Amino acid sequence: MIFSETISFSTKGFTDIIDITDRVASIVKRSKIQNGLVTVFCPGSTGAVTTIEYESGVLRDLQKAIERMAPSNIPYEHDQRWGDGNGFSHVRAALMKPSLTIPLQNGILTLGTWQQIVFIDFDNRRRQRSLMVQILGE
Repeated sequence: MIFSETISFSTKGFTDIIDITDRVASIVKRSKIQNGLVTVFCPGSTGAVTTIEYESGVLRDLQKAIERMAPSNIPYEHDQRWGDGNGFSHVRAALMKPSLTIPLQNGILTLGTWQQIVFIDFDNRRRQRSLMVQILGE
């Protein structure tokens, strides 16, 4: 069986990290699927989905690490071509990846004790985002 649903929300941009664990878990519950795989996918090229301990210190550490990996204040070829100033956000999203797959066991997402599912918006402005959640299983 396959069950799909969309999550929509607004973001602030600039490495805004949003905990979507409860929203994904609600979709899992509505699906009535007990065992399988849950995939969360971000269409677009300036956001990523991952898991992290959603704690303020870890969030700041991750934001700082991402800034060191793909600084927002250096020239990017993308910016020269398009003039939109968000070249860094495309590089960050490519490094972090647009999707995440989590095993589902007995109707429960198999996350670690301190793991939450997060969406990270790397763009240089506010955005309205929609993520696809698809569950495959029985």
